[in-house]
Amino acid sequence: MLHRPELHGTACAVSSTHWLASAAGMAMFDRGGNAFDAATAAALVIQVVEPHLNGPGGDVPIMVYDAATGSTQVVCGQGPMPRQATPEAFRRRGLAVIPGSGLLAATVPGAFGAWMRLLRDFGRLTVQDVLEPAIGYAEDGYPLLPKTAAMIEVMAPLFRDEWTESGRTYLHHGAAPAPGARMRNPALARTYRRILAEATAGGRTREAQADAAISAFYEGFVAEAVDRFMATEEPIDSTGRHNGGLLTGDDLAGWRVPVEATVALDYRGHSVHKAGPWSQGPVFLQQLALLEGFDINAMGFGSADHVHTVIESAKLAFADREAWYGDPEHADVPLAGLLDPVYAAARRTLIGSEASDVLRPGSPDGRKPWIPPVLDVSASSGDPDWLRQLADGIPTVLQRTAAKGDTCCVSATDRDGNMVVATPSGGWLKSSPVVPGLGFPLGTRGQMAWLDEGHNNSVAPGKRPRTTLSPTLALRDGAPYLAFGTPGGDQQDQWTLNFFVNHVDFGMSPQQAVEAATFHTDHVPSSFTPRRARPLAAVVEQDGFDPAVLTELRRRGHEVQTVAPMTLGKVCATGPDSHGGVLAAASPRGQQAYAVVR
Repeated sequence: MLHRPELHGTACAVSSTHWLASAAGMAMFDRGGNAFDAATAAALVIQVVEPHLNGPGGDVPIMVYDAATGSTQVVCGQGPMPRQATPEAFRRRGLAVIPGSGLLAATVPGAFGAWMRLLRDFGRLTVQDVLEPAIGYAEDGYPLLPKTAAMIEVMAPLFRDEWTESGRTYLHHGAAPAPGARMRNPALARTYRRILAEATAGGRTREAQADAAISAFYEGFVAEAVDRFMATEEPIDSTGRHNGGLLTGDDLAGWRVPVEATVALDYRGHSVHKAGPWSQGPVFLQQLALLEGFDINAMGFGSADHVHTVIESAKLAFADREAWYGDPEHADVPLAGLLDPVYAAARRTLIGSEASDVLRPGSPDGRKPWIPPVLDVSASSGDPDWLRQLADGIPTVLQRTAAKGDTCCVSATDRDGNMVVATPSGGWLKSSPVVPGLGFPLGTRGQMAWLDEGHNNSVAPGKRPRTTLSPTLALRDGAPYLAFGTPGGDQQDQWTLNFFVNHVDFGMSPQQAVEAATFHTDHVPSSFTPRRARPLAAVVEQDGFDPAVLTELRRRGHEVQTVAPMTLGKVCATGPDSHGGVLAAASPRGQQAYAVVR
């Protein structure tokens, strides 16, 4: 029995991780907009209403299927490291790893520019159209999510005593607001309004106005505020010390959002598209390449063979991520070799009947893999709670749960066949202090780069750190089919893989595939500091699998951990349906994601 209905419409569909964002996206269709306008408006609202998970200072990959040209592209909103970011720059500060919070991990904020680039190149509406809903919620307020309230409560001592601009933004008279309280961010509203004023003054066309908005952010008053803050402030960070940052206004001024080709792989009649190896996206394709050699359907959903095979495939694909992925503009990533069917066939032979506890990257094109050693930078148990939170670079409050990583998702499809999906993240309220006058903090994606020189993901000036953000587009017979993604940090390309396999191999509808019990492994080191790993862990949703299956998985060597039902991921999906209309699906997990069709 489904928790949510199967949604089908005739004109347009939006699915996102917040109901207010989905509603804002749907409103763009009333103004004559398309899927790209809808996604932009929804994402800008999410920057306001999910500040614990993302913001204008964060990052986003946006996957685009443009029906007019039949092309599939990636708008890359992952900003690069600052020009001063070298391994030596961090070591001079006595650091062996890049901190998971504070200013040192800040990259060029790519999210805002990416959404303006999407609007300019693919949309129909104006900057005012897509910004108005976000401005409204920032000025007039929105109901505070319980998870946001929980994070603010934990961080309140830090906000009161150290990150005082964050305190002015998120605390009410020095105290954390209650869940459901009406939350406002007038400073962010002023930032948006000033950008809008400069955009409107920039010209009459959508393109000119979007360019003016980008200039206001990256060369104008936003960049100036960031530069001034970075040059004068040394806030406390996860090291327990006060550190300034490396980012400058010149870093922002020297960057513009690239639009790139996708990376694709065919799987059982579907062309699956991901971002390049500056993201973790190709691990989705590597898993599919491995699973292509198994009859997953014959195993039966939820069987020990099914779970074991998917988990062992994930271990191999993610091991390659650790060894080989990085910004291809700065590193020689053997992507063609990693996706070669011959390579996949050889790797497939490593999947045996027992669970593996060894990290086993492969040797594409005969190259020797290397993964830097993981250093223990965990906080002490005697540290204050806020410092323990900062020491773990994930955007959620640390709890005894397997679903730590989180972010946001937006997907939209229109009657013309346009599809777009994105996973905005970064610049969350736990990442670093709010920049005075702007109403938002900067991101900490730099924590995912290594200080060990010679690795493809080693830190370097102007280089993108490898991100976990990983939305997916799928085509079938050359036509648009599905646009989907999920929050979840490192687990994104496991939970969405389960969704896709559920649909393609087990024949579930998108909503059934979203709601089906899911699982993942924590085999590889996390991309977030302190990069913990549990090599044999198999995390499964309780009551979703037969006890006999869990017993069999344990017999095969998996360390099975059960978590509460409906707690792993929040998959959001849209696409055309088989009757000439549109469909949408949204996970009931977290009671937050929402899909709308018309």
